[in-house]
Amino acid sequence: MATSQHYVWAAGHFILLVASLRYIISTVLLGSVSAWWYKASFTGALISYAIVCFKSLGTPQPNAAYFRRAFIDENVQYFLLAFFWWTSKPIAVALIPYAIFSLFHALTFTRTTLMPQFLPPGAPATAGGAPQPHPIAKKLQSWVKANYNSAMRAVAYAELLIFVRVLLGAITFRNSLLSPIIYAHFLRQRYYQSEFSREAVAKGNARIDAFIRAPGRPPVLVQIWTQVQALTQRWAGSVVVQPNNAGGAAAGNGNGNAPRRG
Repeated sequence: MATSQHYVWAAGHFILLVASLRYIISTVLLGSVSAWWYKASFTGALISYAIVCFKSLGTPQPNAAYFRRAFIDENVQYFLLAFFWWTSKPIAVALIPYAIFSLFHALTFTRTTLMPQFLPPGAPATAGGAPQPHPIAKKLQSWVKANYNSAMRAVAYAELLIFVRVLLGAITFRNSLLSPIIYAHFLRQRYYQSEFSREAVAKGNARIDAFIRAPGRPPVLVQIWTQVQALTQRWAGSVVVQPNNAGGAAAGNGNGNAPRRG
């Protein structure tokens, strides 16, 4: 049975999902939208992620062991990043990964917690067996399972796009110079923790490499790109605390059992 904490966790995701869709759609359509919706989105994220972090790590402890565990926890990383975005100038694309996570968590919560309270269960699959979920709930579950990996790939590519946005934003003074530094460290952790992120980086690197090394490109461009690759590999390959195999997806499910991302 769902606890009050579970409902608060779900409420955070619903707030995040609704507010982020409102902000993103208005931005895409070039309409006027209040920054309030942006703040509301990450407020919802902070609520949900705080609950999962507490369930996963327990009460914060002022010792090195606790901070080491927190440092490699994906939910903590997304919580801290959400707080950074909450305190920063709005960047619409930053909402995309959180909105995708919240969509799947909201759908799962609706199927497992809300639907059973309003929809009658289906007939047992076998005589004397347990009642089956309502057909709508079964279709929803099938959709979530079928689209989960594709959604996580979309998240990985969106996170690369966000880095490009904050890097260009720092160059053009549209966001702080600190933003690409903080986000680069976040991406570094994602690379080590998610196979979807590694796949996105590999494909992105391959496409850029093919474009720059195509016949007719200036040799200096190839030299600069080669140096950028070498510096990036040296920085990303330095000592990083590796996560254990129990790491879960960002934001969990409200009960501390986060679905795996990779």
